[in-house]
Amino acid sequence: MDELSQRQIDILRAIIKEHTETGEAVGSEIIEKKYRLGVSPATIRNEMVALSKKGYLKKAHFSSGRIPSAKGFRFYINNLMKEQELSTVDEVAYKHSIWDEREKEAKVLANSARVLAEKTGLLSLVTTSNGELYYAGVANLVKSQFMRDLDVSCELFSRLDKVNFWEEILKQFYISDEDLLYILGQDDFKDPIFDTCASVFAEFESPNLRGIIGVVGPKYIHYEHIVPQLRFFSHLIGEVIRSHGA
Repeated sequence: MDELSQRQIDILRAIIKEHTETGEAVGSEIIEKKYRLGVSPATIRNEMVALSKKGYLKKAHFSSGRIPSAKGFRFYINNLMKEQELSTVDEVAYKHSIWDEREKEAKVLANSARVLAEKTGLLSLVTTSNGELYYAGVANLVKSQFMRDLDVSCELFSRLDKVNFWEEILKQFYISDEDLLYILGQDDFKDPIFDTCASVFAEFESPNLRGIIGVVGPKYIHYEHIVPQLRFFSHLIGEVIRSHGA
């Protein structure tokens, strides 16, 4: 974190929090009034310019405010985010949602996607190393304000039919030591049309099957809520599948 001063870190954290809550660009006035960082709007503006030059913020279209870049979100995820623990009630509910169908692999995977979509309010999907793809929550994205861009929505929905695209994401876990994969913006998606999008995936595996479960949505999703759910679900799916010899 040496690249950023403590003041810049505090401002970046506040901008990400505000942007996550509203989905809108953030100006210096709202940061000064709402987050009380002890500095003037002018100082905040200067620091926002500095954060933009370093690549952590970007200028929003048709607005004087700023939004976090993929680099800014990744800094937040790696250094500032505090994951929220799942309650015992949620853990029991998740397990119950797929345990009754534990002898039917397809049902386990389809139900996992459905429940995750319901809990996160995002598009969720599960794909496996043998080419299966299950997804749920399309309506969640249709209602989302970030899907107002018709080009983004059409291209994103077309990807749901491209199993090879999700298989390529699965392959990235082979070369990564991380337990979660974050795909943030145009560089990670390798397409500028997806600059406003983000995905987070977790891996599950058994002796005969590997796969990923994840969510797709805007970059301003609540990572601190979603990450623990993905970790739990990936472990649960692996446990269920291994228990039946898959």
